[in-house]
Amino acid sequence: MSFSPPDSLKYEVRGSTCYITLNRPQAMNALNLELQHALPMAIEEYEADTSLLVAVITGEGGRAFSAGADLKEVASFAGTDRDPRRTGSRREPQMLLKMENCRKPLIAAVDGYAFAGGCELAMICDIRIATRTSQFAIPEVKRSIIAGVGTTHLPRMIPLGEALLMTMTGEPITAQRAYEIGLIQELAEDRDELFEKADKIAAAIAKNPPLAVQDVKRIVKVGVNVPLEYAVHFREKYADTIMQTEDAKEGAMAFAEKRAPVWKSR
Repeated sequence: MSFSPPDSLKYEVRGSTCYITLNRPQAMNALNLELQHALPMAIEEYEADTSLLVAVITGEGGRAFSAGADLKEVASFAGTDRDPRRTGSRREPQMLLKMENCRKPLIAAVDGYAFAGGCELAMICDIRIATRTSQFAIPEVKRSIIAGVGTTHLPRMIPLGEALLMTMTGEPITAQRAYEIGLIQELAEDRDELFEKADKIAAAIAKNPPLAVQDVKRIVKVGVNVPLEYAVHFREKYADTIMQTEDAKEGAMAFAEKRAPVWKSR
C-alpha cells in the first residue's frame, strides 16, 4: 500500500472490500484538517487498487460516525493566517467532491451521530446503513452557516419538505425516520449487525462485473439530475460500450454453461 494513513484514519483491506474508518472517537470523529486531507488520499488508494471492489466508510467508537467539522480546531485558527474562512482553503468541500467523483461503490456504515459534515459525508456515499440508535442532522443553520451538500444534495435524495425541515430547523432525526424518508437504506439493531449488513451488501456488489457496477453508478447518479431524454442517451452510450467488453461475453457464456462467471474487467 502506497498510502500511509495517519492515526486519525484506519485503512483496512478485507478481501475485495476496504474499510476506511474515522479514528478520532475521543472527538466524536470530528473532521479535523488531518482527516480532511487523509480521507481523499484513502479514496485515491482504494480507486487505484484493482483488487478492491467496494469501500465501507465508518467511524470508530460507536458514539459517532462523525460530528462534522472540528469546531475546536476551527476556533483555534480564528483570526490567524490558518483560518480557512480567511484563506478560502476549506478542505471539507474538496474532500466531499473527491468522494462524490469516486467511480467505485462507497457504503456508509453509520453508528451514532452523523451531524453536519458527518451527515454530508454519509450522504456522499452511494448506500447508507445505520444502527437504530444513530441520529442524523444538518445543524449548520443554528450557527448562521449555510450547509454545503446538505442544501444541494439532500433535496435530491429525500422529499423536499423533509429536506427543508432538516436544513431549516437543524434538528436531528432518528435512524428510523431517516429510513422512512429514504436517507438510509437499511437499519441494524447494533454495531455487530451493522457490519454484518455492510459486508453482505459489499459481497453482493463484488459478485458483479466491476466495469458494469461502475457504469451503473455513473449512469444513475448523472441520470437523476438531468432530463429523462438526456439520461436515456447517456445510458445507451455506456450500455453500448459495456456490451463490447469481454465481461459481457463472459456473463452470457457463464449463464449458458451454468457456471459462475470469471470477471476480467475488460
